[in-house]
Amino acid sequence: MWDFFYGIFYIQGMNQDSKFLEAFKKHVPENSAQYCWQLWKESPFNFYISKTRQTKLGDFRYRRDRKIQTITINHDLNPYQFLITYVHEVAHYRAFEKYGLKIKPHGMEWKSVFRNLISPILTETVFPKDILIPLKRHMSNPKASSGADLFLSKAIKHYDVNRKPDVSLLADITPGEVFELQGRKFQKELTRRTRVLCQEVNTGKKYLISAHAEVKKV
Repeated sequence: MWDFFYGIFYIQGMNQDSKFLEAFKKHVPENSAQYCWQLWKESPFNFYISKTRQTKLGDFRYRRDRKIQTITINHDLNPYQFLITYVHEVAHYRAFEKYGLKIKPHGMEWKSVFRNLISPILTETVFPKDILIPLKRHMSNPKASSGADLFLSKAIKHYDVNRKPDVSLLADITPGEVFELQGRKFQKELTRRTRVLCQEVNTGKKYLISAHAEVKKV
C-alpha cells in the first residue's frame, strides 16, 4: 500500500516488491536500484521517503518494542546522496541486528557493516568518477555523516538539481569575504581543520563555524 501522511511518503507491507523497486528507481542511480531493493528484501523494514529536514538527511532508530524497524530518507536528495544515505542507514539496522544494541552508533561494528554493504556499488557504473574517488577514500574510515567529509560533500553537492548560485560552502569562501548564515552576517577569517574562525559583522564577536556549512554570499 502507498500512503501519504503529512507530506511523508510511506511504504509498508511485505508484498509490495514492484512498487518498492519503482520507488528506488526514482531516487537512486539506475544501476543501484535493484541492489537497494535487495537490501530491503533480505531484511525488510518500514521505509519513509520524508519531507525535507534541515538537521539530517536520513534516520534510523532501533526500537525494542517494534518487530519491524523504520528507516527514513529525505525526498529532496540528489540520487548519489540518497543512495549513500540509504546504505548508511541500512548499515545501522544491520549492525544493531548483528552485534546488539550496546554498540556505538558509528563505532567499528557499524563502519565494518557499512563498508561491506556499499562495496558492491563502488563502481563507475553507479557513481561518477568525481564522487567515486572521494567516496572510496571516505569509506576507509567512514564518518557519522558524508557531510563531515569536505571533499566528498563538495563532490556530491555538485549534482544537486536545485543549487542556488549565491549559496556556497564556507570552505569555498575567500578569507576576508562577508557571508550570511541564518540571517546573520559574518566575515571569514582563519580555517582551523574542519572549522572556520569567523567574526560577526554587527557584534564583532568571533565564532567557530563548520567549514561544511552552506552560506549565502553577500
